[in-house]
Amino acid sequence: MRFELPRVYPITDTLLSGLSHAEQVKRLISGGATLIQLREKHSSPREFYDDARAALITARESNVRLVINDRADIALTLKADGVHLGQSDLPAEAARRLLGERAIIGISTHDLAQVKLAARMPVDYVAFGPIFATATKGNPDPVVGLNALREARAILSSLPLIAIGGLTIHNAPEVFASGADSVATIASLLSDPSRIEENARLMLNTGQI
Repeated sequence: MRFELPRVYPITDTLLSGLSHAEQVKRLISGGATLIQLREKHSSPREFYDDARAALITARESNVRLVINDRADIALTLKADGVHLGQSDLPAEAARRLLGERAIIGISTHDLAQVKLAARMPVDYVAFGPIFATATKGNPDPVVGLNALREARAILSSLPLIAIGGLTIHNAPEVFASGADSVATIASLLSDPSRIEENARLMLNTGQI
């Protein structure tokens, strides 16, 4: 059965928002999010675990699914809904064995060769990008653009595809038109923490186009 992605896939960032993961999840849920990735690159594993546990309690109360970035061990311990893997993380096959068949497992790809490999992995979705320039990552991969996104769509066939990197309410429509099932967003939602709920609603409405 094909995994159904929401049209907008928010990713948390404590440095950008100045808020805990739990508070970001609360605000994103108020804005309509149904699947959220917790991404932490700076806190200690213990600090992230505690924050993620609080975020998961909030998500469970609203029947919202949480995916943990990178840390399959934390996803397993918390009984989160799944894990999102980078190219240097635990192999998808090992994550599937660890978390089980019902877990959501996604993987990041940054070129078409990686997309071809991901198409044969036991994953529920593939993220591809950066589609546009992004300042969210300190050392971003080269921009791939919309033409490569269309090629990724063809390679993956029916496997769900998330576009990531520089996505905004303004460029999301052309990204959907190029074959993405969902757009992953960080800065567009979180850069002004007072507008997270409003930004999420605006992006979700754009996702209906």
